[in-house]
Amino acid sequence: MGEFSHTIDSKGRLIIPAKFREELGEQCVITRGFDNCLAVYTQESWNHISSALATQSTTKTQIRALQRFYFGSAAELDFDKQGRVLVPGSLRKHAELEKDVVLVGANNHIEIWSRKKWEAYNDEIDINIEALVEDMDGLML
Repeated sequence: MGEFSHTIDSKGRLIIPAKFREELGEQCVITRGFDNCLAVYTQESWNHISSALATQSTTKTQIRALQRFYFGSAAELDFDKQGRVLVPGSLRKHAELEKDVVLVGANNHIEIWSRKKWEAYNDEIDINIEALVEDMDGLML
């Protein structure tokens, strides 16, 4: 849970907040996320996703596409002594990360957004939140 603002340096290093580091463990996995952000998973969560996708038939176009989306860009991350990780260049490009970023707790993973994209996304959600939850029968908020 939570939202944290940070900067990514010119070498692609990003400080992961201590709260998130504690939950991620010593090593984690980063990959492309939906909505042009990045997704960071614990090794355990990543193994669960891998297992779930491995049980799907690769004769289905959507399954192959999803496997490529997640696994093709995935990388293991190690923390340095300052609590930073090196975000691969291809992932920085995907999420359009330049300097100002936002890290967001998103249930079973952490999302990394460019500040600009996060603000635009939140503006859209704020306008449409009632419509988003209207059809979610049984959702207890």
